[in-house]
Amino acid sequence: MTNRQIISTDKAPSAIGAYSQAVRSSDTVYISGQIPLDPTTQEVVDGDARTQIDRVFQNVAAVAAAAGGSLSDIVKLTVYLTDLGNFPTVNEVKDLLFHLPYRYQDRTRTVPLDSLITGQTMLVSGRIITVRVQFGRRRSLIVKIDDGSGNMCMRLFHFSNRQKENLERATWLRCFGEVRWMRANYEMVHPEYSVFDHSPAAVQGDSLTPVYRLTEGVGQALMRATVNSALKLSKNQEVLELLPTQALEARQLPDLKAALEYVHAPPSEKFKLREEQQKEPAMQRLIFEELVAFQIARRQHKRLRQSVKAPKMEPSGELSRQLKESLTFKPTESQRKVIHEILADLKRSMPMLRLVQGDVGSGKTLVAAAAAAWVVESGFQVAIMAPTELLAEQHLKSFVDWFAPLGIDVQLLTGRLSAKDRRNVEYAVQWGGANIVIGTHALFQEGVDFKNLGLVVIDEQHRFGVGQRYAFRKKGVRKEHVPHQLVMTATPIPRTLAMTFYADLDVSNITELPPGRIPVRTEIIPSSKRSHVIGMVEHLCASGQQAYWVCPIIEKSEVLDAESAEEAEKFVKEALPGRRVALIHGRLKSVKRDQIMTDFRKGKVDVLVATTVIEVGVDVPNASLMVIESSERLGLSQLHQLRGRVGRGLKEARCVLLFKKDLSEMANKRLTVMQESNDGFKIAETDLKLRGAGELLGTRQTGAQLFRIAELPRDMEMITDVNQVAELIMDKHPDYIQPLIRRWTVREGGYSAV
Repeated sequence: MTNRQIISTDKAPSAIGAYSQAVRSSDTVYISGQIPLDPTTQEVVDGDARTQIDRVFQNVAAVAAAAGGSLSDIVKLTVYLTDLGNFPTVNEVKDLLFHLPYRYQDRTRTVPLDSLITGQTMLVSGRIITVRVQFGRRRSLIVKIDDGSGNMCMRLFHFSNRQKENLERATWLRCFGEVRWMRANYEMVHPEYSVFDHSPAAVQGDSLTPVYRLTEGVGQALMRATVNSALKLSKNQEVLELLPTQALEARQLPDLKAALEYVHAPPSEKFKLREEQQKEPAMQRLIFEELVAFQIARRQHKRLRQSVKAPKMEPSGELSRQLKESLTFKPTESQRKVIHEILADLKRSMPMLRLVQGDVGSGKTLVAAAAAAWVVESGFQVAIMAPTELLAEQHLKSFVDWFAPLGIDVQLLTGRLSAKDRRNVEYAVQWGGANIVIGTHALFQEGVDFKNLGLVVIDEQHRFGVGQRYAFRKKGVRKEHVPHQLVMTATPIPRTLAMTFYADLDVSNITELPPGRIPVRTEIIPSSKRSHVIGMVEHLCASGQQAYWVCPIIEKSEVLDAESAEEAEKFVKEALPGRRVALIHGRLKSVKRDQIMTDFRKGKVDVLVATTVIEVGVDVPNASLMVIESSERLGLSQLHQLRGRVGRGLKEARCVLLFKKDLSEMANKRLTVMQESNDGFKIAETDLKLRGAGELLGTRQTGAQLFRIAELPRDMEMITDVNQVAELIMDKHPDYIQPLIRRWTVREGGYSAV
């Protein structure tokens, strides 16, 4: 076990010393390197250590409770860790019980090796046949086992000589991990495992093993042991009930303590499909409370917004008229409607908080420009934040083209500016010379102070964390007013979902594309016909046009069966020796990435091989072909965003979805929808049904988890009752409001943040 520094504190009970000594003296294999657990039963192997965990936890609980301690205090004292920064804040020891599992594992049944299922997580055991090191692109340790019915290999890419020697001495191996089919054999890559010198005894226990979301330095074994101790502690204590009795009785839901005990250790016979698990009354009880807390938080947020003032803007409209007359095209009816809605908001003293949804290429930038013209003419500044420097520079070009002839100063503020240029921009922002400031995260950093910020525009809002958006908005807060906010996204959110998630926002939809846009034609082609696709690329480049070739991963993986960008670059260069091919991916420095994109935009690159870094906002009208490798591995909304990078000019564009054989039913549905529709709103509705709200809203990609146990649209049938209970609590039980929000608030401000 890797030694960890024991935290020194005068509040630590003396039992910690005994516990840490018991752990360090054990010869057991350590899962996650923290607590000596059997990988199959998840029980502490050393009985003395188990006793010490319980004793330490209860002593620490008393100390922490008396001191108003937090989860961080409890876990630090109990298991001598140094940091728990990403866990939700808690005020009582038993609030640890609300750190809920997000899935379960069945470790109660050993699966015969002739019954393995690819992609499933299973428990297996067998006699060790061979232990060998395989050399190649990556060195790996391979252990082959046989149980009489079949055989399987365990593969370790990272291993020590001691591990190798232990496996060579052992005769039996027990593994728990995901089954993969590789090189004509079943494999588990880096599973949890334990070794024996005899056939291991049958697995004991009748409960499913919970799997928790973790923070750095905390493994599953540690988290389970700590939660188990909290469960024991709570048996003799009340857990604060925050839902009215009549609400529970109406839906026949169990009390909170029973629901928590169940959700942390459900019986193994309940190991069903996840959809069926969520129908259990205990699960329904917690889902219902979380959705109630969510709705209350949204309503509280709206009340808070309505209680503050924003600048009321009613200029003559002369600047808006000049902007409109300078355009070389006519705005669509949908754009005009959304602009009218925004200007109506700006004329009121209540802060605007409006979400503008528009499909790829629908003209959201012009809508933002119209809002900016209204605000600038009213004597206020506008700040526009983009997720990447490249997108910020694209916005700068558009805004300078529109506003510079009208005498409006537009500035760019990104991390790439020299110290001198940055100081000059910051000074112009501070004294008010900069009317419109476009930038990235640099806009909300220290030293950027606006003289009179009246409007904050956030483009591709799901790409920013809640904390970043809130810090940005605070830049314009003054005693007399707060700025209006406009958030934009090219990932449309279905109406039913928007009504629930954005109950505190006003939503505008740009539902039509500019005239002359030709829908992108989408084809589904197996990867075995890549040579045919290469012919399409060559024909396109010969006519002076450009192409994207997108892959889901950067380099070849031993684990993921997907085409890599590095392999694709090599293939395209060899197949098209006369063409200029470049590679771009997320590991490149931003300066290098932006230079490659600039070269592509200027026509210096014919084929751009890329990962999904080009998903957002890149505008190259001359690019008319998008090839997406291993497209079955990407979600619908992501595929639609990638497809939106082409078809931005006046020529017909094509999108080729390459797939490997044996498409799953889900993947086949996704690709078929892409082939049949170019409507982002329709695609979003389908994506919601297939994947759920968290991924559609971008929260899972950015690391934030919107809900702990609830999920939309799965739980939409509850919403009517949830709204009624939320109203009941706000009217009749106001003392429940803050405890409910605190209990269910998730990381990074969660749904209670602005």
